[in-house]
Amino acid sequence: MMHSEDPLSAKPQHVEYGTLKDYAVGFGLSIFLTLAAYFLVLKQVFSGALLDVSVALLGLVQAATQLVFFLHMMKEPRPRWNIVLFLFMLMVLMIIVFGSLWIMNNLNYNLMEPM
Repeated sequence: MMHSEDPLSAKPQHVEYGTLKDYAVGFGLSIFLTLAAYFLVLKQVFSGALLDVSVALLGLVQAATQLVFFLHMMKEPRPRWNIVLFLFMLMVLMIIVFGSLWIMNNLNYNLMEPM
């Protein structure tokens, strides 16, 4: 009778995620993106919706930078489950945010005094 190895007792493989250079590049990009958004608002380079969109895009790029450089989202041999869990978390977050905005808008509409 053959004994198979217990998968829980197997030694974990050593996976190196990032180097000091990767962290420094990620930190530099994060600082740059934060300061870029700050100065766009401070100097009023754009106005109105264009300013809102540019700051939101800089925020999305910052989030992607931190996911890649600090959370090592795409650096695994098989990142499928991490991506699936991340997308599920994003979906739940969107449901909570947009659902809350919808409810608050509905309450504002229904509870406002007639003019």
